[in-house]
Amino acid sequence: MSAPTATPSLPRSERAWSRRAVRLAEAATTPLLPADYLDLFAPLRPGAALRGRIVEVVPETADAATLVIKPGSDWAGHLPGQYVRVGVDVDGVRQWRAYSLTHGARRDGHLSITVKAVPDGVVSTYLVREAKPGTLVHLEQAAGDFVLPGEGGKFLMVTAGSGITPVIGMLRNLFPSTAQGVLRPARSSAYDIVVLHVAPSEPDSIFLRDLQALDAAGAIRLVARYDDTHGVLDVDSLTDLVPDLAERVTFACGPAGLLDALEAHHDEAGLALQTEKFRVSRVAVGEGGSVSFAQSGTTVDADGGTPILDAAEEAGVLMPSGCRMGVCFGCVLPLTEGAVRDLRNGEVTVATPGDNVIVQTCINAAAGPCEFDH
Repeated sequence: MSAPTATPSLPRSERAWSRRAVRLAEAATTPLLPADYLDLFAPLRPGAALRGRIVEVVPETADAATLVIKPGSDWAGHLPGQYVRVGVDVDGVRQWRAYSLTHGARRDGHLSITVKAVPDGVVSTYLVREAKPGTLVHLEQAAGDFVLPGEGGKFLMVTAGSGITPVIGMLRNLFPSTAQGVLRPARSSAYDIVVLHVAPSEPDSIFLRDLQALDAAGAIRLVARYDDTHGVLDVDSLTDLVPDLAERVTFACGPAGLLDALEAHHDEAGLALQTEKFRVSRVAVGEGGSVSFAQSGTTVDADGGTPILDAAEEAGVLMPSGCRMGVCFGCVLPLTEGAVRDLRNGEVTVATPGDNVIVQTCINAAAGPCEFDH
């Protein structure tokens, strides 16, 4: 086999001409650059800011929909159970939210997220009610450690509401669904899974048909609980619903109240638990105070139980934000003076002039007067 031929470099005069051509193109397109025009025609190209194009919107329930997205060429893939941060431009403001990926690797290279519209939710309402095929969204690479171990084992999956989304991604990866039914490949034989799925009612249960099909195929054992039929789940009854609970590792995703109850229950019983939270659990309330934003000259009166991010947005202040649960650090701002309290644990952070302490505004509330450089 002959050695590969090296590609000759351009002569110096041609390289100089190429640089001048680029500068001329940039001058002719000011204030836009040639890359800006490329974004219009090839937004998913390699090297561009990571984006995705929505190719399908599938209604799931009255207030939830699955969005199938073709990601840009630089999408690095994900593990089932991980999440992706999605950015959308609403009323001229880019908003970011984190959503679990609801599948494993797909042959078409697409990714999917399932979004539930929440009251007053800017991003979720936009994605469920207004997003259409062809809509471009901004993406970040997948993240998160809410993933199953590769060696298998016995697991209990506790899900509530949209908390089913990362779990359905794991299950679809283990037990693919085809036109011939649910497959149970040999690679998945090491997994013994019980799914305890909680929803307000059966019609509100996202992915119920998928779960029922997996149960009918013997891939999982499904325990469905509906608030309107069975009442609110009592975690002390878990051993009645899952007699071999002590032999299983519990994965749970859902509202903070349910996860807090599970954490207390499993800690007392000495059981293994891994959780995925969509919202921060607020356990500490401070005294509140005025929150000032130096650059805009705006001052907001905030109580001690409302995150600074929420209080500022309600007053019309444009704020950076991301997952809103203290994970992504998309909402951080410099605290130049004053005190804030972490709503998760009550810890107080104090800054004096010149400190510029970085604070996550989605999980901290005012603990007296405070000022941010924003």
